[in-house]
Amino acid sequence: MSSPHNRNVSRRGVLTRGGALAAGTALSSLGFGSAAFAAGTPRADADAIVVGSGLAGLVATSELAAAGRRVLLLDQEPEASLGGQAFWSLGGLFFVNSPEQRTAGIKDSLELARADWFNNAGFDRGVTDPLGEDYWAAKWAEAYLQFAADEKRKWLYGLGVRWVPIVGWAERGGQLADGPGNSVPRFHLTLGTGPGVMEPFEKKVREAAAKGSVTFKFRHQVDALITTNGAVTGVRGSLLEPSSAARGTPSSRTKIGEFELSAPIVVVTSGGIGGNQDLVRRNWPARLGEPPSRMITGVPAHVDGRMLAISEMAGARLVNRDRMWHYTEGMANHSPIWPEHGIRVLAAPSSMWFDATGRRFPNPGVPSYDTLGTLELIMRSGHDYSWFLLNKRIIDKEFVLSGSEQNPELTRKDLLGYLASRLLNDTPPPVKAFMDKGEDFVISNNLPDLVAGMNQLTGDNLIELEPLRRQITARDLQVDNGYTKDSQIMGIRNSLDYVGDSLARTVPLHRILDPAAGPLIAIRMNILTRKTLGGLQTDLAGRVLNAAGQPIKGWYAAGEVAGFGGGGVHGYRALEGTFLGGCLFSGREAGRAAAAETAS
Repeated sequence: MSSPHNRNVSRRGVLTRGGALAAGTALSSLGFGSAAFAAGTPRADADAIVVGSGLAGLVATSELAAAGRRVLLLDQEPEASLGGQAFWSLGGLFFVNSPEQRTAGIKDSLELARADWFNNAGFDRGVTDPLGEDYWAAKWAEAYLQFAADEKRKWLYGLGVRWVPIVGWAERGGQLADGPGNSVPRFHLTLGTGPGVMEPFEKKVREAAAKGSVTFKFRHQVDALITTNGAVTGVRGSLLEPSSAARGTPSSRTKIGEFELSAPIVVVTSGGIGGNQDLVRRNWPARLGEPPSRMITGVPAHVDGRMLAISEMAGARLVNRDRMWHYTEGMANHSPIWPEHGIRVLAAPSSMWFDATGRRFPNPGVPSYDTLGTLELIMRSGHDYSWFLLNKRIIDKEFVLSGSEQNPELTRKDLLGYLASRLLNDTPPPVKAFMDKGEDFVISNNLPDLVAGMNQLTGDNLIELEPLRRQITARDLQVDNGYTKDSQIMGIRNSLDYVGDSLARTVPLHRILDPAAGPLIAIRMNILTRKTLGGLQTDLAGRVLNAAGQPIKGWYAAGEVAGFGGGGVHGYRALEGTFLGGCLFSGREAGRAAAAETAS
């Protein structure tokens, strides 16, 4: 087995074999070769520079400004995209032993959450070795769990953030007690979705800007970090032409000039690689075989990963490059905002899940159970898509679409409207829009026509009617008794035992082929790119580390670019509700530490 340092330069390195070379070529063309990192001591344009105006960047900036620091907040996008990916998020947050959980009779604890997190993460890369890739990741996990069990909710509540009273149950695992997944529901939906999470921090930063302590610098694309005597002392880059691109849509990359800015602190909060399918494929985990030939994209194109290459060139250590989080229940958006825009389905456990040839997946191939485990099943099938098979009764109650724009009542903080949409069991309008216009949907009143439509959609005639009918019929025969040998039906009953799911998320157990529950629905599910789980290795203060595991003076990182803390706080798997939370926590820690470092 190679050492952690050798893994740092493996052929599947995030950007060393591709993105870094491309970035190096781009920097050379701009006159930013290696000599750019050896400049003399520059003047200070601010106390701190924050690169990236997503959620982590807003939180870090708000902390610096609150401490009286002058901050330059840079982003390559126009102001319309302030908040980054967080704006498009469903707004789920992971809490431990919250009031909402206790009201629902959920018995959670820090001990149970810690067991779930570490079983789920599977840290196995030098957890006890200070040079190990998982050393700081595991320490961040411990710190984040303490935060989620104590201060996180109180802190956000004090900022005016509120949540839906029904707690969701994501990543249920569905296997062994010491396997992956959440033992209990922990997914708290924010009133206002993603925009509701970022709202208090955007407000703080805009107020600081009005007072002159924060300066926005949009359309500033960082191409290099400046180092002086081993410390990061500023950034260089390209001025991009003004853009009127709407939020989330691609903006121009036409350069109209250059800039150089200096500060004793630089905080990088630039996000991951999910919008760059080339980088996703280049870093695809070897353990999953060849990357999918077709994927759809779950984040805007500006989530391009370029700051990872630039950071590595400046001496940062990148770890856990092959860990990433892509969803297996992706549908092509009928009204795309960014290129190859996909929407994820958050389904409850009733839909049957089949591979491309119509073979039912074994455990953990059940909706809501185990994202990475299902991805492994799909990749082993030899195809890059799979099928949900369900009926209208199921889709009406069990389908939630990820994204602020797909949940209008929740996004505008209309709690009663949202609850009504979940409790009345009518088809939610966003779901109905996909049924009417989505390219991945096949709907029919009978199974033969459904199969014909499935084969017509893919053009490969892989689904055979009778084998599919046998599998569905065998499942349906299991629903008449209170006991069963079908693990998915056990999971449905487990779900119905939880009052939150019974009220709003899981339909009563019934036969898929019951005509009264129809029509039948088949949905081609695509692999949807989303999150980078590795990144810049940081200590618990958010300081960026070099290849020797030492902090680089003046340099901090937070959010997805840092693996949400330590270069990979989630390990191999996420428990969900932990991406926004990781941006909040790592942004806060980095901002506070950077402010302390610059204290007079």
